[in-house]
Amino acid sequence: MSHIIGKTALATARIWHHVDASGRTLGPLAANIAKVLMGKHKPIYDRGADVGDIVVVTNAREVVVTGRKSDQILYRHHSGYPGGLKEIPYKVMQQKRPDKIIKLAVAGMLPKNKLRDRRLRRLVVYPGARNPSLRNVLRRWEDGQLPGHNMSHFPGPRPKPAEAPAPAP
Repeated sequence: MSHIIGKTALATARIWHHVDASGRTLGPLAANIAKVLMGKHKPIYDRGADVGDIVVVTNAREVVVTGRKSDQILYRHHSGYPGGLKEIPYKVMQQKRPDKIIKLAVAGMLPKNKLRDRRLRRLVVYPGARNPSLRNVLRRWEDGQLPGHNMSHFPGPRPKPAEAPAPAP
């Protein structure tokens, strides 16, 4: 059997993934989205080729951060003019642009190379449950796992273990 998987249209086809961000932790969520955008979950992954998939995120407004990060995170950008540094706290950004929070987190986890902008264009984030791209979605990340992969480190609501019945005396 050949070890070479051809770069055919079928092998490099882009699959649409849907992620519901409500109740998920921002950091691990962004890390797993970045893996899918890069194509690391595929057997044909190549760091110099753009073989990643398309990810649609809904309910971006309901993403959570742990600890006191909601008070500590500042988003900074500069206008280019003297005194033009703008700082926006996380809580304000969550009200005004919740989609940008996830996009910036994913952008920070992608490699800083020429493919970065192309990969980020395949990330679509919606602040609410409305999803116009729903008919394109082929895979949904139910309970925080990418279908067919064991991603137990992915955050999300976990079922509570059932208590064992007490032994009869």
